[in-house]
Amino acid sequence: MQINTKIEVAAAGEALIDLIRNDAGLLQPCLGGAVYNLTRALARQGVGTLYLNPLSRDRFGRQLAQGLADDGVQLAIPEPVQQVTSLAVVGVDDQGHPDYSFYREGVADRATTAAALTAACAQSSTLSLVCTGALALSPDDAQTYLPWLASQREARRTVVIDANLRPSVMPDLPAYRKHVLAALQYADVIKASDEDLACLDIPGSTALEQAAHLLRNSQAACLALTRGPDGATLLTRSGRVFHARESQPVVVVDTVGAGDCFLAGLVAALLDNGLASNWGEAQVEASLAQDLLSRAVASASLCIMQRGCVPPTRAEVQARRSATVSEFTQDATELAGASL
Repeated sequence: MQINTKIEVAAAGEALIDLIRNDAGLLQPCLGGAVYNLTRALARQGVGTLYLNPLSRDRFGRQLAQGLADDGVQLAIPEPVQQVTSLAVVGVDDQGHPDYSFYREGVADRATTAAALTAACAQSSTLSLVCTGALALSPDDAQTYLPWLASQREARRTVVIDANLRPSVMPDLPAYRKHVLAALQYADVIKASDEDLACLDIPGSTALEQAAHLLRNSQAACLALTRGPDGATLLTRSGRVFHARESQPVVVVDTVGAGDCFLAGLVAALLDNGLASNWGEAQVEASLAQDLLSRAVASASLCIMQRGCVPPTRAEVQARRSATVSEFTQDATELAGASL
């Protein structure tokens, strides 16, 4: 595994234990949390990554820390804290789709502040991109993450936000939607699924129309839309729309962590191509979009072939891209209202 010691990306958000029901009906503990998964997935793809939140001194916290260390992730807070580790009970339906129940009061990964996150980022002279999303978009944590996101935009770092909504555990859905949309205003890159957009109640009769509306009403340069077995779409502020999907069906064990691995592939490709935060405002070549999407789709496909989130390495992603053919298309006409 390639380990990059130069910090390029900092990630802030949940690290928890997924308790996933196995075939025997027992709950199997797995390292998880969307941002934790993303952090490991980035490191496995050769990206120098810093995890910003504290971890617990309990057994689960030590396992989470060891998982990050094994993949070469650096901890902004190496000393563990007294608070306990977050837990999520995960149920998976016949299609491999998960649902979650979270236990997150008084937990380690929430024992931080905007000032602490900002100070940790300021320590790295090579940091160029920050990521967050999922449970970090809870209105209860607004005072932690929104000021930090504002500070990162001011520092001219690329801000990547994964909507990755968890509506079933948010008691006030209208307030949750409003807060998520406010948080997305800090993003240079937005990642969202078709289910996320439907939950946000964004105008549009299709997921593509909803994605275009969200991008048009944000400051982001691009939006990556995931659509399950239908693949993914990349929309740019210049009005370009690109699609990619696997040419053959993928055997799905479960989809836990698929979106996190997709985003890791996308971010790794953004960095490898040296793209600035506003790259989507200019005309985007199809070859560049194909590289971004094919790496993201390959990363997600490798994840769903295994139980739980087991992020692929850079070599595994490259091997899959070489061994399989993915479909890639671009819309003949640009989005209405382009440039966005």
